[in-house]
Amino acid sequence: MTYRPSSPPNGGGAALAARGSNTASSMREVLFLLGDDGAILWSDASHSAVHLPDSRARWEAIWSLRGRIVEVAHSHPLGPLAFSHEDETTMRALVTSLGRPLLFSIVAPSGMLRRLVREEPAASGRSTGSLVEEEPWWTSLLRLASGIAAGERASAPLTTRGGSILLETKEK
Repeated sequence: MTYRPSSPPNGGGAALAARGSNTASSMREVLFLLGDDGAILWSDASHSAVHLPDSRARWEAIWSLRGRIVEVAHSHPLGPLAFSHEDETTMRALVTSLGRPLLFSIVAPSGMLRRLVREEPAASGRSTGSLVEEEPWWTSLLRLASGIAAGERASAPLTTRGGSILLETKEK
């Protein structure tokens, strides 16, 4: 797969990836809007490792690229490998406004979680998503831009409890 930039207004994924670092002060949430074959259509970054504030530029990019977006991915550089309540409400708003299903992904040091969200609520309740074993090529750029150290992806065993995926880690 090749990287095909689309000249986004803020410099795109490659510009963000160029500043990757792994110190806590340089960690930040980063968002990619992705098209077919994982092409990075647009990117955005926060100054915080735990919050990506709402942005008019992001919503305008989503609207202008609405016909091409197939996935919205963002990082949780400090974890967790889970969708937050704010992620949940944003995913619902996007799917409702675009009128079609979208893939949503979280990339964290411990792995990648992906979920297809549809307009209608799932009959059996909220889905937590699926752990991605073979990550797409762009996850390394997202981790780099987020300040997650190369090779920091942990391979810890997973368990499920009450429909949630739990990452088991050992204290050092």
